[in-house]
Amino acid sequence: MPETASTTRAPAALLPSLAPLLREWLPRQRWFAGKGRPVTGFSLVSATELLPLDGTGPGLLHLLVRVEQPDHTARPAPDCYQLLLGVRTAVPPRLGPAMIGRVRQGPLAGRAVYEGLCDPRLADLLLERLRTPGSLGPLRFEGTADLPAALAPRLLDREQSNSSLVYGDAYILKIFRRIGPGANPDLELPLALAGAGCRRVPAPVAWFETGEGPQASTLGVLQPYLRGSRDGWRLALEALAAGREFTAEAHALGRATAEVHTALAAALPTRSLRGAGTSELVAAMVERLETAAQAVPALVPYVPGLRKVFEAAAGPDVPAGGWRAQRVHGDLHLGQTLCTADGAWSVIDFEGEPAQPLAERCRPHPPVRDVAGMLRSFDYAARTHQPWNAAWAARCRDAYCAGYAEASGTDPRSEPALLRAYETDKAVYEVVYEARHRPDWLPVPMAAIQRLSGRS
Repeated sequence: MPETASTTRAPAALLPSLAPLLREWLPRQRWFAGKGRPVTGFSLVSATELLPLDGTGPGLLHLLVRVEQPDHTARPAPDCYQLLLGVRTAVPPRLGPAMIGRVRQGPLAGRAVYEGLCDPRLADLLLERLRTPGSLGPLRFEGTADLPAALAPRLLDREQSNSSLVYGDAYILKIFRRIGPGANPDLELPLALAGAGCRRVPAPVAWFETGEGPQASTLGVLQPYLRGSRDGWRLALEALAAGREFTAEAHALGRATAEVHTALAAALPTRSLRGAGTSELVAAMVERLETAAQAVPALVPYVPGLRKVFEAAAGPDVPAGGWRAQRVHGDLHLGQTLCTADGAWSVIDFEGEPAQPLAERCRPHPPVRDVAGMLRSFDYAARTHQPWNAAWAARCRDAYCAGYAEASGTDPRSEPALLRAYETDKAVYEVVYEARHRPDWLPVPMAAIQRLSGRS
């Protein structure tokens, strides 16, 4: 992301004055990706006063800040984060939990700084900016529809890698926290799907960004809020707890997934993976496996069997024309789906794996990558039930694939080697994630590893 000019006064002194506060506050945020590594410095990409910082009233400061941390990986640059900071002379008690601290020196000396999204007055300002497309310093606000005014905002507390505001139960604004160059897939793909007439994904109605051309970075996306809808994960757990089948829902969800894939293939370029392309796909899976085994020793005994699973994806089952690859969701699971009261399914959150570079998240893949993610999600849901209801998961998996086949004309189970490889790749990722963040859940993906490796 290119450095841009600041639109605040005394920009050179601004970041040094905020650095002591940010060094303590940032690592505590759920969306901060650099946990476990000390923050050693900051550099300013841009600073924009969305609401002037004059007087005693609240001001809203938009920052793009690079966070410097020790890193032994091959990242080209420090992570860049989007911050929206409220500034007041005094913070009212209702905003106390949002407090970051009081600035001791520099242009904001003596002022209180806090998480601006928690302040309804400042959150409302973001919607007003989106209602009137245009530029403010390095920021551009764009939209496709007229938006109503005076929609009460509320900040959701369930997001991990981003932040979301709901306006009047009519719209939801997702604010991306970790920013990289290029259009975020959570804007690019829903726009493409809307253009293709796909109704399975809420169409963006406004967004804001920074930068120019292909390197322009998406900062936030406003979409309709599906009021009264419930996510597939919660619905699946409720069905398990009540001893109910979930096959009808899984079948309908398979159809919805197929419709999204069909629309994406029509709206965006596709390609065939053959020869070197297939070898590259398998090599990447093997590399992730070997890296995971170094991090989680419990994987080591299964590595030979899992490597054979990946190598089979480049074996004799590869079609003569190669595997068809296209843009996909990239992180599909039950929690990325919403079901309305009338049983209609929608797919949300097309950002992909936030920890992956944007280029990787935008890479075309065979559609079974998303299918494999959903199959793993059914397994996870079943594992939350005691005793483990393996048969429930198997019936959901079959129903999902059957629904997908009905809508697309292609049964994911007709590509068993590729589907198994993607499911294995997902399980390997899950092993590393659970070992690092939720050790009590590690047996869930390890059971899949045992099954997929042929050692069950």
